[in-house]
Amino acid sequence: MKGWKHDTAVVDDGASVGEETRIWHFSHVMSTAVIGCGCVIGQNVYIGENVTIGNGAKIQNNVSIYEGVELEYDVFIGPSVVFTNVINPRAFIERKDEFQRTLVKKCASIGANATILCGVTIGAYAMIGAGSVVTKDVPDFAIVKGNPAKVYGRVDKEGNKIEE
Repeated sequence: MKGWKHDTAVVDDGASVGEETRIWHFSHVMSTAVIGCGCVIGQNVYIGENVTIGNGAKIQNNVSIYEGVELEYDVFIGPSVVFTNVINPRAFIERKDEFQRTLVKKCASIGANATILCGVTIGAYAMIGAGSVVTKDVPDFAIVKGNPAKVYGRVDKEGNKIEE
């Protein structure tokens, strides 16, 4: 491991962690995960098998990123964000062959307690409001909020709302 991890964090053999990445208390990175350089992985974060996280990503506390999720570079994931990877889960039916891909494009931000259903793409520089439930693709530079999340505006690269 090239980065730094807290003594209570577990990084399984085989995981790839980039330089200057910090992994905090009680987090777990699975063996086939790839984490870029300069990332911050908060407390109690789970990063599943075959997950890819780009350079500069910031993942706040209590987030689970399951197989099928990809975060591009400089993505912000707020506290307690929820990702899913199966559209119709059942405890008594194994559906690991049905994992759907979820892509969070470069520089997007997802607010605290948002839920991201599997199979969606969140566009570059998009902003997802806290507590939102994202059920469909989000365009680049869009502001979305609500349940289900709807587009309420646009932002520039710095996250400032664009008055239209």
